[in-house]
Amino acid sequence: METSTYHHGDLRRAIIDAALEAIRESSPAAVSLRDLARRAGVSHAAPAHHFGDKAGLLTAVAAQGFGLLGDVLQKAAGQPDGYLAVGVAYVGFAVEHRAHFEVMFRPELYHADDPELLEAQARTSRMLYEGAAPYAQDGGTTPRDAALAAWSLVHGFASLWLSGNLPADLPADPQDAARRVARVLFPHKAGDIA
Repeated sequence: METSTYHHGDLRRAIIDAALEAIRESSPAAVSLRDLARRAGVSHAAPAHHFGDKAGLLTAVAAQGFGLLGDVLQKAAGQPDGYLAVGVAYVGFAVEHRAHFEVMFRPELYHADDPELLEAQARTSRMLYEGAAPYAQDGGTTPRDAALAAWSLVHGFASLWLSGNLPADLPADPQDAARRVARVLFPHKAGDIA
């Protein structure tokens, strides 16, 4: 991927894009504001001036990630497989937006009380929890329990996929592999459950 430099336009986006590139290359811990300024082609003070500190920058990355994930999950919720499609889409997001994913669930890296971040997280949580109710009809399982089980499954699956710790005989496409595994927990469409 070619490093883009900031010319005239959206400085915030240019710095976030540089941060995502740096995270893809190594890890969130390796991000430095000075390096991001160099990558974005701006003064070394520009990232600090715009985001305050590294945690402020990673807060923006996490908020953007949760916003994108919310969009992906909302689109998936309207598909015929419903809640299963939401789980599969979650895995797809993790693989396609790995740099965001590596920051989003590490609150020690960012300002967890940021209003924009909290709003994006709340929207994403609603998308993860909304479709779970039909799966909580037996044995005293609550919709929250079903949602946590589903989220744990797909988040764990995504993490295992990204770290290369899954069996080699799974389908090569992460979403196909996730669908196969998630069907164990959610074998039917929500509408099929009596």
